Amino acid sequence: MIKNIISLVLLIASAGLNFKHGLDSFKTPTIEQQKMIAQLGLNESSMKYMGILGILIAVLQLIPKTFFLGNLLNAFVIITIMAFAIRVENYKMVLIEIPFLIMPLVMIWLKYPFKN
Repeated sequence: MIKNIISLVLLIASAGLNFKHGLDSFKTPTIEQQKMIAQLGLNESSMKYMGILGILIAVLQLIPKTFFLGNLLNAFVIITIMAFAIRVENYKMVLIEIPFLIMPLVMIWLKYPFKN
């Protein structure tokens, strides 16, 4: 029972964050966001693709049969962001991303909350 509640809370948080970040990528970035995007070596058009991927991941996480795939893609995207940050030696960003990397891995371990 507790396991299902924790899994549900993580699912809502993760899907919500992915959906929010996906939608935010279609808005005009702030100056601070533009600096971060440029520092990582990305351009604004690639951010649109990341936004589409974020929304797709949120939807995949909510469907029981694609829950694992959604979390796997989520972890892959976070590792990719961490790799870009390591490439430009932005270790603060890497450390910030670690809890967000742990979240989909814990969700995979806990499994989908309503399965049974």
